Amino acid sequence: MNPVATIWRRLQLPDPVRIRRCETMPELGPKILFFSGGSALNKISRALKNYTHNSIHLVTPFDSGGSSSHLRNAFSMPAVGDLRSRLMALADETVLGQPEIYALFDYRLAKKGRISELRQELANLAAGQHSLMAPITGPMRQLICTQLSVTQAHIDEAFDLRGASVGNLIIAGGYLNNQQQLDPIVFLFSRLVKVLGEVQTIADVALHLAAELDDGRIIIGQHRLTGKEQVAITSPIKRIFLNESLTVHRPTHCEISRDRYELIEMADLICYPPGSFYSSVLVNLLPMGVASAIQANPSPKVYLPNLGVDPEQMGLTLLGQVEQLIKSITGGPLAAQGVLDYVILDESLAWSLDEQMAIKALGVQVISASLLQGQKKHYDEEAVAQLLVSLV
Repeated sequence: MNPVATIWRRLQLPDPVRIRRCETMPELGPKILFFSGGSALNKISRALKNYTHNSIHLVTPFDSGGSSSHLRNAFSMPAVGDLRSRLMALADETVLGQPEIYALFDYRLAKKGRISELRQELANLAAGQHSLMAPITGPMRQLICTQLSVTQAHIDEAFDLRGASVGNLIIAGGYLNNQQQLDPIVFLFSRLVKVLGEVQTIADVALHLAAELDDGRIIIGQHRLTGKEQVAITSPIKRIFLNESLTVHRPTHCEISRDRYELIEMADLICYPPGSFYSSVLVNLLPMGVASAIQANPSPKVYLPNLGVDPEQMGLTLLGQVEQLIKSITGGPLAAQGVLDYVILDESLAWSLDEQMAIKALGVQVISASLLQGQKKHYDEEAVAQLLVSLV
């Protein structure tokens, strides 16, 4: 094994030299790795394409809501909605990309259409006779039609196509057509839309997220925790774990593959980004091997907290979030070394000085930066992208 040397440098944030270098040669940009599934990071991902084509996105396959839940229920497969949306966010949208395939993968069937009409539209897509298929060249069109035909053949009369994502249906067909393995179709999908980065699920498994609340209740299913599809939880989350079933309490474990381990271990920067705190971010730390890969990587680790209200963060202050993040990786001890180096806070917001001091006492540096979009409480995607590449 080659020796690892730690090199210290003075940070300038944002760093115009590094930003300019990345803008000029994004194909040689840094390997910035994100643990996140939800849509909160998609806009930042789009902005990041201007600075690096090597970002890495490990997303959760454990979701149980949205339109992809129908595919999970029908085929006992991993969730693919977040996977597809991140692939779309990183797709090459220039003339060098594949705009006709992008349009197809981003298309959804009508939310209020008649079932018979939706089934006919899917049949037209699978037969290559849909208007969205017309501009796609022969061999590629046939490849896509094959995956859609597989999905069409497997769905029954009860399957709800209202609002279904065609991209999700294509991925599902590829999954069924590749011995219930998601990785091969994700690889193909990435090439079809020319993804400027790498997107994978944290693990190619069909498990579910569950949580134990402070009041003792066990909640099974990501969609029951986020407050988006069901009423928000009324007790703080005590811990999360993976479960075999969506209906029966059967805790289980899974392990990441060697290639995922190496992606984490060799990243130039690891970012714990905005998103549903437990179900989009910390859930990706649950599979065995993730924590050791993070700790084996000497590169900087950054936490960029949520700005809006996240029902999953009930009872958690900023300090509480940092402590929970650290404990999710270390298994308990509040030892930040090798786990978290920086917390990035927007300088215009009223963060508690006492909490900042307590975070610093853990060995985590607090960085203040201008990251908001005008007067709105939203991150400026370009500012975040520029700050991240400045840290590498």
